[in-house]
Amino acid sequence: MRSVRRFNMKGKLAPRYIRPFRIIERCGEVAYQLELLESLSGVHDVFHVSQLKKCLHVPEEQIPLEELTVKEDLTYEEFPIKILEIAERVTRSQVIKMCNVQWNRYTEDEATWEREEDLRKRYL
Repeated sequence: MRSVRRFNMKGKLAPRYIRPFRIIERCGEVAYQLELLESLSGVHDVFHVSQLKKCLHVPEEQIPLEELTVKEDLTYEEFPIKILEIAERVTRSQVIKMCNVQWNRYTEDEATWEREEDLRKRYL
């Protein structure tokens, strides 16, 4: 389920960027140290070149940092906005209802398929 995301765990993060940060120094050939805000003090400030974007041209891709509340354990909450589509997946012994869910701060193109029973348990 996708309701809690962690910065320090492996996995695909959202294809969005928080905001442009100033590069303090180059650490080796492929890493840069960034000047992060005080609210992101728990996030490691050295990033690989592949994780950085040269310039942020599209303002819709930028998450307002005031809306993003990062907890002390480096997690933040996501919640579903609407269900775009409902489908049934048939396995050998059962039928699983799946929902295509649009999450907050994401567009309809970035919606994910979640199990209906998991959504009902977590979000009444």
